[in-house]
Amino acid sequence: MKSIQNSNYQVYFDNSLSVLNEVLARKTYSKVFILTDEVTGELCLPVLREKLPELTDFDLIEVPNGEENKTIDFCIGIWRTLLDFEADRNAILINLGGGVVTDMGSFAASTFKRGIEFLQIPTTLLSQVDASVGGKTGIDMDDVKNIIGTFAQPQAVIISTEFFKTLSDREMTSGFAEVIKHGIIADADFFTDVAQLENARAITEAHIYHSVEIKNNVVTEDPFEKGLRKTLNYGHTIGHAIESWSLSNEKNSLLHGEAIAIGMICEAYLAMQLVGLSEKDLATITETFLKYYGKYNIREGIENELLNIMKQDKKNQSGKISFSLPDKIGNCKFDIFVEEKLIRESLAYYQSL
Repeated sequence: MKSIQNSNYQVYFDNSLSVLNEVLARKTYSKVFILTDEVTGELCLPVLREKLPELTDFDLIEVPNGEENKTIDFCIGIWRTLLDFEADRNAILINLGGGVVTDMGSFAASTFKRGIEFLQIPTTLLSQVDASVGGKTGIDMDDVKNIIGTFAQPQAVIISTEFFKTLSDREMTSGFAEVIKHGIIADADFFTDVAQLENARAITEAHIYHSVEIKNNVVTEDPFEKGLRKTLNYGHTIGHAIESWSLSNEKNSLLHGEAIAIGMICEAYLAMQLVGLSEKDLATITETFLKYYGKYNIREGIENELLNIMKQDKKNQSGKISFSLPDKIGNCKFDIFVEEKLIRESLAYYQSL
């Protein structure tokens, strides 16, 4: 079984999921809770039960599926359930699900009775390479993603590719965007490797391991996002705004990775204008994301709405919109403040493709 050591916990790669028993046995927990959403409760909890039939002594908490439910209202529901089942500070919450479950479950655990322990079992490619690693928790408010949150470390992260059998191709492709991002910001050879894959289903455990390794190296060096960790936000300033707009205005809204892919194209344009990204690298980044995600129609006339969402981004300083931008494939700059006119240009660049 392979693992990656964080300064606070380990990330285990274990398709048998048996390491969960080992982690739970390290301490005497008064109660064990498992948090799922409606989908992972139906599809992923049976996988866990099949792998670990001896794991029976737990209480289940279920929340509705979807980013639109990652709010304080549903956190209150989690807290109430913990109270109803008499959870004390020696309880542990196992978050079994995608990024919504791991983000919200971690936030709920880190604030309940000033903090109970939690453990991540991410079930999507996106959550395995992104949301479950790094010790950030978060919920959304007023169309602004992850604006409320804490820094809190899990007891462990357990990654199993067995859960990919429960995912649609669209969900796999969504998660693939974050894998590609890790190559763009930190490892050009890795970017070249994953950009040649036929599709997201072709990803291997070795790719996932290295993607997690890249993120883990960054967050270990900068756990509280004071410097280097900001590079992980490449694509997210514009991408989060488009994702939030889509969630509020479209029935078939964009998934996180789909929106971040758009953001990475737009922000690569900004990088060419501001930090020296070559036209060749811009073309490579653009072609790579179009290959996997196609072209999304950014509705005309919503630029002001998108900018208003960007202005609420937690990375901003003194009212200036902050970006992390690659100066070449394999390296990324941060704390780049961009004028609104140029942000509009980047959206126009995407629309012109």
